[in-house]
Amino acid sequence: MRGQGYKENDDIYTLVEKIKEGDREAFMTVTQLYQKKVYMLAYSYFQNTEDAMDIVQETFLRLYQKVNLFKRGKNFQNWLLQIAKNLCIDHYRKNYKRNKEWGWKEDIDEAHLIDYKELDCHRSKDLKLIASLCIKKLPDRQRMVFLMKHYNNLHYREIAQIMNIALGTVKSLHFKAAQNLRVLMSPYLEGGKNEGM
Repeated sequence: MRGQGYKENDDIYTLVEKIKEGDREAFMTVTQLYQKKVYMLAYSYFQNTEDAMDIVQETFLRLYQKVNLFKRGKNFQNWLLQIAKNLCIDHYRKNYKRNKEWGWKEDIDEAHLIDYKELDCHRSKDLKLIASLCIKKLPDRQRMVFLMKHYNNLHYREIAQIMNIALGTVKSLHFKAAQNLRVLMSPYLEGGKNEGM
């Protein structure tokens, strides 16, 4: 597809201008270029394909509606991911905050959130379940950073860009998330040990 040849900060402004003029092909090109990053952000937030896909669709609908607000010279990716992040927060408040416990719509094994190769293979499935349940209890921003780092394998700088926060804040959130997970998981692990983390 033609869109694969476009580069950030190079042709993106041209594409955005075409979208403003109603060019459907330009809109589809931008969607192809950025839908994976939007999906990764949403999946990191919800760990749920259905919700993540809803956010992707809503993000690009908002892009189409609000494209005239985008100014040349701004970072388009940051602008788009900020829209996605706001939609994630709204979706979470409407659909999850009411419930104390999240309902998983996917098999825990399919998420592959944490690698437990060094742990006893007979316990690994249970540990993945425990870890996933504990991850859900983390504060929102800690959970997002932890999942982006360990599920999406993103670097701290990439996470900072997506979340539009300082690099030091990302590192601090990750450190706190890891500490909190150790505390949350320790009652489930033999003798309170958690070397696997």
